[in-house]
Amino acid sequence: MGWEALGQWGADAVRVERLTGGVANDVWSVHVGGRLAVARLGARDDADLAWETGLLVHLDHEGLTVPTPIPTADGRLFADGLVVMPYLEGEPPMTPDDWRRVADTLRELHRLTQGWPQRPGWRSSTDLVHAESGTRIDLGAMPAEGVARCRAAWARLSGRRTSVVHGDPNPGNVRMTAGQVALLDWDESHVDVPDLDLVLPGNAAGLDPVAHDTAAQASAAWEAAVCWGDDYALRRLTEVRAL
Repeated sequence: MGWEALGQWGADAVRVERLTGGVANDVWSVHVGGRLAVARLGARDDADLAWETGLLVHLDHEGLTVPTPIPTADGRLFADGLVVMPYLEGEPPMTPDDWRRVADTLRELHRLTQGWPQRPGWRSSTDLVHAESGTRIDLGAMPAEGVARCRAAWARLSGRRTSVVHGDPNPGNVRMTAGQVALLDWDESHVDVPDLDLVLPGNAAGLDPVAHDTAAQASAAWEAAVCWGDDYALRRLTEVRAL
């Protein structure tokens, strides 16, 4: 249906301005019900969107500041690939103290989602020690030597507890005020080992040297595999140690 689906949020719902978003989505500011909001249109199927929107509702109920979906006029959290979310105020993290607050928020996310089911069709990093594909990853497209290095990095995380990870806590996906830390853009969220979220500037999460190195290697391997085919992926793969 495309952007015609926005009408399911009311006759007055209208697009305002295109925003920067992920490569997989078309993101706009919108007016819905007399307030400014953000709408994301993508190709995710209903099972995927049900997982993501259900997660955000749960986290909102538990007190985290997240872009909780605004329901359609008939109460659905998404429609025809479209999700509408509130506009969240704030600035990106800049100081070491800001990033420590981000780390605390991510750890609360991990605490609240232990035992959460995997996002439909996705794989965790440790699943890919043996699996060939999942999510947007196809290890068959990578050189064998690179796959071996990535799997060695992920294998170091095997056996650890899992939870939902945000998946991309970069400065553009965080908005901070004096009283809250808001995590935006949950398009990459899935179930995995929590330390993958905690490779933050200045080691703001306070990981010990071994844990930080293990997480950083696994994170670089993940991004190389997810983005394989572009220069960024090649650069990330160079950060994964040779065997």
